[in-house]
Amino acid sequence: MTSLAVFALDATADLGRAVAQELWVSLAPHEEREFEDGEHKARPLDSVEGADAYVIQSLHSGPSQSAADKLCRLLFFIGALKDAGAARVTAVTPYLCYARKDRRTKARDPVTTRYLAKLFESVGTDMIVTLDVHNPSAFENAFRCRAITATAAPLFVDYAKRLEDGPLAVISPDTGGAKRAELFREALEKARGEPIGKGFAEKHRSSGVVSGDLSSARSRVRPRSLSMT
Repeated sequence: MTSLAVFALDATADLGRAVAQELWVSLAPHEEREFEDGEHKARPLDSVEGADAYVIQSLHSGPSQSAADKLCRLLFFIGALKDAGAARVTAVTPYLCYARKDRRTKARDPVTTRYLAKLFESVGTDMIVTLDVHNPSAFENAFRCRAITATAAPLFVDYAKRLEDGPLAVISPDTGGAKRAELFREALEKARGEPIGKGFAEKHRSSGVVSGDLSSARSRVRPRSLSMT
């Protein structure tokens, strides 16, 4: 029988402990060391020979490590697990960095989602799991290993259905997210048993400057403001 080993790197330790508690398992022990020149290493402290290993590491920036640093640590740790004989390694990245740049919008633009996939595959990742990735189709097409994107939408529906602030609207930050926003709106409308407004922002981003306008499909819904990121 294949053993299960669940790891959480230090930057995502709190989430890792919560996940392990839900699974009724203990986090597998590991060591992370820092060196004076800014380099680091991580290794499992117990044998992972033949194990089915899961590594939890959210790849957002902060508070003390950049997104690139967290990514580097995760990749090196996955490589260490494979070198130590792990039969299968799954990367659990609730936030997946560098996943937004999934197409060229200007001449000679990078397609970082594809490069990211190559990095994970090069160290032996067998599966990657993320949450509400920017573009699910681009994410799935970039990886040759199994790639799963989950959604937190049911949690937001459960929260939003109890709001008592009057008419509600679901606003997509751009046309690209309109389909995902519509699925959420339909679920929320069913949960509340009342019409839910919808709209989207015509967002344009160039040289770090975001501009655009708001379009609403239902005139009775008038959001006071919209924060676009």
